[in-house]
Amino acid sequence: MKRTLIITGIVFFFTIIGLGLFNKLASKQDESNLFTEAEKGDFEIAITVPGELQAESSVEIKAPEIARGRDFHGQDVKITDLVPEGTDVREGDYIATLDRTQYDNTLKDETERLKTFRTNLETKMLDTAVSLTGYRNTIKNQMHTVEEAEITLRNSKYEPPTTIRQAEIDLDRQQRMLEQSERSYQLRVAQAERDVRNQRLWVSRIERRVSDLEELLAGFVIKAPAPGMVIYKKDRRGVKIKTGSSINPFDRVVATLPDLTSMLSKIFVSEIEISKVDIGLPVNITIDAFPEKTYTGKVVSVANIGEQLPNSDSKVFEVLIRIDGSDPALRPTMTTGNKVVVKTFSNVVYIPTEAVHTGADGIPFVYTKNHTRQIIKPGDSNDKFIVIEQGLKPGERIYLIQPEDGEKFRMVGEELITSVN
Repeated sequence: MKRTLIITGIVFFFTIIGLGLFNKLASKQDESNLFTEAEKGDFEIAITVPGELQAESSVEIKAPEIARGRDFHGQDVKITDLVPEGTDVREGDYIATLDRTQYDNTLKDETERLKTFRTNLETKMLDTAVSLTGYRNTIKNQMHTVEEAEITLRNSKYEPPTTIRQAEIDLDRQQRMLEQSERSYQLRVAQAERDVRNQRLWVSRIERRVSDLEELLAGFVIKAPAPGMVIYKKDRRGVKIKTGSSINPFDRVVATLPDLTSMLSKIFVSEIEISKVDIGLPVNITIDAFPEKTYTGKVVSVANIGEQLPNSDSKVFEVLIRIDGSDPALRPTMTTGNKVVVKTFSNVVYIPTEAVHTGADGIPFVYTKNHTRQIIKPGDSNDKFIVIEQGLKPGERIYLIQPEDGEKFRMVGEELITSVN
């Protein structure tokens, strides 16, 4: 019985101690949740946004030029084969094949037309040669007739006047007939030259079309213009161009060969925060694929005009960040984390933003552990903390949230009201 009482007493003793320690720890935990201290140190204002890697410069791999400088209309062409994205290629290596069907049919039609027009040209030239030979023979015969009329006139000088006059009239008629034949010949030559010239123009035009089509189709097997890594291009909707995609004649880029020695991180900043971003601001960058690595960079471009991204109601502005140095592990389209450092302050006092309160008069203050409402002069802030220019000292403990009896706390620091307003 005595032993049982002793054991019960010991258990009760340790239970009391355990409860005391638990309550003490709970009290400390509650206190840590209720209070915070004003800290002093370096303070940073930054904008954190995700982004995507892209090369600062790249060589474009283009489909052949279809419309410009040619006398046929360019139409969209489908990609029937394309090497996988990320393929390392040398200059002249195979990249893609385009669908030839439409232009093969056009080439076939134009080749048939060319044969027809060449045949027509040969026929026209033969007909012209035969026709002009006849005209030349007529002129020659007429020249003989004129010569005979001249002889007759000379031989009739001893004949009666009526005979002489008849000979003169006949010579005049034959000469006019010769002149008429010569004019007809000249007109026929001019007409023949015009017809042959027009026919030659048509032949030349169709020959050019056939040549252009042959040259175009030769470019439907696309080769690498330079060495590099193949990166698929995105269309205006942000969709990657791949096998089965169509190439617009006015945007002929199939893929790119980026220069991986100079990389950019492209981000989009909201219209609310874009005014804080300037060229030259430092940026801390992380890569999702390599979480253990960190990079630095600088803002090199800020768009002047906003745009609306899909599934978004607000406008955003494109910002380009150049990454310092180079890393062969970096590849276009990798996802990045970007912290654009807008401002930095040294040796300033700052507290969590939720610890700052304002009354009906708009005067900012904090609840201190000393049961006072301390008026403060706030400064710049980031997404978690705010700088306190006046009103708090480092280490002062303040409430994170409004205490239940906060209205009973004494107001202090009225001398700061004029600097706050």
